[in-house]
Amino acid sequence: MPLHMQFGADDLLRCRFAISPLCQTHEAVRTLRRTERHGYHLPWLRRVREALAGLDLSELWLLMPGRGYTPDFLGPPPEAPYAPFEDELARMRATDPAAARRELALSLQCTPGAADSARGRAMLDDPARAVQRLAEVTERAWRALVAPDWPRLRTLLEADIAHRSRQLAEGGLERLFADLHPALRWADSTLTVRNSVVPAQTQELDGRGVLLMPSVFVWPDVISGFVPPWQPTVIYPARGVGGLWREPDAVTADALVRLLGASRAAILSGLEEPASTTALAARHRLAPSSVSAHLAVLRAAGLLSSRRQGHQVLYERTPLGMALVGGG
Repeated sequence: MPLHMQFGADDLLRCRFAISPLCQTHEAVRTLRRTERHGYHLPWLRRVREALAGLDLSELWLLMPGRGYTPDFLGPPPEAPYAPFEDELARMRATDPAAARRELALSLQCTPGAADSARGRAMLDDPARAVQRLAEVTERAWRALVAPDWPRLRTLLEADIAHRSRQLAEGGLERLFADLHPALRWADSTLTVRNSVVPAQTQELDGRGVLLMPSVFVWPDVISGFVPPWQPTVIYPARGVGGLWREPDAVTADALVRLLGASRAAILSGLEEPASTTALAARHRLAPSSVSAHLAVLRAAGLLSSRRQGHQVLYERTPLGMALVGGG
């Protein structure tokens, strides 16, 4: 059912981006059972197979219908651009039981028989306990499925936001939404999401704006299933997912050296996490001036992006840089 999100003047000023490790965790759990999402994630799926053997995710899967509503308190829209997983999990644990029960009931109704199952009845009879149980399962899923790769995932998500922010600065919301996802359409100050799970067909934003969150695992979908009082949110596939899990082999590494030179290839390949010029100089035993020159060339070629954090400038691979390192 299409969702029409109607923007007022205040909403245009309150569009923002955020990264949510909690959201990524639940989308990773969902991806395990969504075969249409597997194409880009086969290396990851093979790698986590052993961890899954001792991980019971049935309580979360019960609340993740194929086409329907998942409780918003499982991954509430973050209040900060980037909150650590531990902070988001604490916020989830603090969910009001009455609100949790309403959302649990709405979700369970989407799967025939789920509300009357033993597990469904237990959740509805004691929503406070259900929240804590779901938080425990979520924490285990984070540690097994997402945390080992979080620096790589975060780099991709931050690179996507940097690109989208430039689009917004250059062409406003019209330019941004035109490229975000085929299921989104922007016209007459209204954002239409064609495959939303929200029951209502029209949502007045009422000055709350829209939160935009890139996701590694949501492809090929776009999600907008947050009901009041949560901030309206759109979760969309991040750019560069196709090269995310590719690891360089000996042939790729040699070709990268021949293309970029040994020092630039080493700097680009080693940037698994954002790093400063000083840190890279120490890591590669190069003069800071040499590293600065190499970074300038890599950035000009679109392989790196930079952002200021306090007194430092951090460099990170763009999706193009990730694909090149991965042989894509």
